[in-house]
Amino acid sequence: MRYYLGLLCLMLSISANGSDKVTLQLKWTHQFQFAGYYMAAKKGFYKDAGLDVTILPADPNNPNTFDQVLNGQADFAITHSGILQQRVQGAPVVALAAMLQFSPYCWMVKNNSDIFQPRDFAGKKLSKISSLENAELLVMLQRAGLDYQSLMAASQKGGIEQWLAGELDAVQVYVTNEPYTLTLRGVGHRLICPQKFGLNVYGDILYTSQAMLKNKPDIVERFYQASLKGWRYALHNMNESINVTQHDYAPHKSMQELAYEADVLANYIQPPGSKLGGMSMAKWRLIADLYNIDQDEFDHAFSGFMYDQQQSEGIELSWMLILAIILSIACVPLYIGLISNGRR
Repeated sequence: MRYYLGLLCLMLSISANGSDKVTLQLKWTHQFQFAGYYMAAKKGFYKDAGLDVTILPADPNNPNTFDQVLNGQADFAITHSGILQQRVQGAPVVALAAMLQFSPYCWMVKNNSDIFQPRDFAGKKLSKISSLENAELLVMLQRAGLDYQSLMAASQKGGIEQWLAGELDAVQVYVTNEPYTLTLRGVGHRLICPQKFGLNVYGDILYTSQAMLKNKPDIVERFYQASLKGWRYALHNMNESINVTQHDYAPHKSMQELAYEADVLANYIQPPGSKLGGMSMAKWRLIADLYNIDQDEFDHAFSGFMYDQQQSEGIELSWMLILAIILSIACVPLYIGLISNGRR
C-alpha cells in the first residue's frame, strides 16, 4: 500500500514540476502585435499544456530571429515571409502558422505628394528597405514597370525625420506604428500598400527548427495549440488583452496606441473567411514568385516546410490526459487493496 501511495505522490510531483521550458523569440519589441502569446501565458494556456514559456523581445538594431532558432538559443520565433527564401537557401526551418494574413508594411507619402500608385514612384527618393524582409514593397514597384537597379539607386538611408524634412519622397512604415504617431502630430499622409495592388503575402510567421520538430514533436504541437488558443482569446477579449500587454509587457506604449494597433491588426490576423494562423501551398507559391524562386527550387524546399496541421485535428493526448491515464491505472491496485482491507 505504501508503494502505491508513493507512486501517486511521485506522479503528482511530476505533474507539478514537469513543465517543459521553451523560449519564444519575437521579431520586434513588445506591443499588441504579439498579444496572443502574452495571453497564452497570462491565462495559463501554456501552463495547462505543460509548458514554461519565456517570451523575449527583439533587439531593434538586429531583429533577425533566424540565428537564435538555428543556434538553439530559441525554440520558437516570429519572422516574415522571407522564411521561404531562407528555407530554399538551406535553413532547416518549419513554418507553424501565419499570424498575419497580409503584409503590414506599406509606403507612406505626404498628403500633397503626387504619388498615388506604384508607377508614380519613378524618379522618387525612397528610404532603403530590406529585399529580404520587405520584398513585397519592391516587387509592387517592379510590377508597375520600374527597374530594380533604378529603385536601389533612388533609395537612401533615412526614416521619418528625413521624410518630414523633404529629403525622402516615400518611406517604408509598419501600418500600426508610424502612421499613428504622425496622425497625433497632425501630419497628413497616405499609405500605398502591396495588399491593395494584389500582393497578399503572409506576415508574422510563427516557426521552429526541423531539429525541434523531429526531437520534440509533442512540445511543438502543445506550443502550437496553446499559442492559437491565446490568439483566439486575445481577439475575443481585446480590452483585457490591451491591458495585459500594456501592464505586463509594453509600459512604454500608451493604452490609446495599443488600442489603435489592436484595431488595425485584427483585420490582418483573421480577415473574413480565413482560418486563424492558416497557410496554404498556393499562397506560398505566390510568395515564392516574389523572391524569384523557380518551381523546382520551390518543390524541393517546400517538402516539410509547412507544419502538418492535420495532426491537430485528431484526438490529442495531452500531457495532462496521459498523466490522468497513468494515475488511473496506478489507482486500481490501491482501490482493490482498500476494498480488501475493508472486508477484513
